[in-house]
Amino acid sequence: MSTITNYEEMEVWQKSMNLITNVYQITKNKSFLRDYSLVNQIRRSAISIASNIAEGFERDGNKELINFLYIAKGSCGELKCQLQIARNLAYIESNRFEELYNLANLISKSLGGLIKYLQNSDLKGKKYK
Repeated sequence: MSTITNYEEMEVWQKSMNLITNVYQITKNKSFLRDYSLVNQIRRSAISIASNIAEGFERDGNKELINFLYIAKGSCGELKCQLQIARNLAYIESNRFEELYNLANLISKSLGGLIKYLQNSDLKGKKYK
């Protein structure tokens, strides 16, 4: 098993960066852009996922990493809800909604698996050895 030395190596972070790009692409849609509040919130939720993974990793301890992964997982839930709102308001097409919702759901499940792994791991990070 190889050791991950930075958050950029984490597949869940890479997928979250892909999600951010996709969220920015859909929120450039003319009908979406008129809803400034939702555009701002959905972008912030997407950014929060990757940012919290990165911040937690940089904290260099499992307890703190787990806490930030939970925050990232919560942001996934928030984003999925906002995607549903956007679909219901016809800001995004159903097929695009499904693609992004499924990606957010996959990220959320990956975060849950990583949290569970870290909670059961004997490795605690430099701060907790």
